[in-house]
Amino acid sequence: MPQIPPLIDNRVLRPAQTALALELVDKMDLLRLKTIARLYARGLPAQGAWEDMLQEALTRVLTGSRRRPEAVPMVAFVAGILRSLRADYWRRAKRESGSDKLRIDHQRDEPLGFDLVDPTPGAERALIARQQITQIKLLFADDPAALKIIDGLGDGLTAEQIRVSTGLSKVDYDSTRRRMRRRVLKEGFTCEPK
Repeated sequence: MPQIPPLIDNRVLRPAQTALALELVDKMDLLRLKTIARLYARGLPAQGAWEDMLQEALTRVLTGSRRRPEAVPMVAFVAGILRSLRADYWRRAKRESGSDKLRIDHQRDEPLGFDLVDPTPGAERALIARQQITQIKLLFADDPAALKIIDGLGDGLTAEQIRVSTGLSKVDYDSTRRRMRRRVLKEGFTCEPK
């Protein structure tokens, strides 16, 4: 019986190789990482928590405590570490507080006056997301290919499914995504509510 090759190459890079790849991250990828860190830090009580999370993620990459598979792009790899850090933070906060109140002042042991933020979208977050999607669609009203991609992403389709359903070639799809990304960043869209 013939062996079926794995879908993903699971070879893990050495820390030195990963550090070299991290040095080659361009400004756009760094901007993406900052935006992803801001997204995962939403709802955390500490001001500037996204910077700390990004610093911790990059430290884990450089020290080799998190090893990157060869087939995983650097941005996706660091994004996974950021997601993991956020989940660890909320697990630790719930475990330490023993309730839905987060204790910060350890000397006086007084709970803060706010509840832990539930990471699942609530009505307010869903409304903000719908408003941002509407703004993004207005931004690309003159670009039918971009609107098709936005609709496909909104429906949860993969890139391949969007290409098949829209008839876009891989090159057209990729260039439209880059054009969309540049325009969204230029217009100042972030994950933060206004």
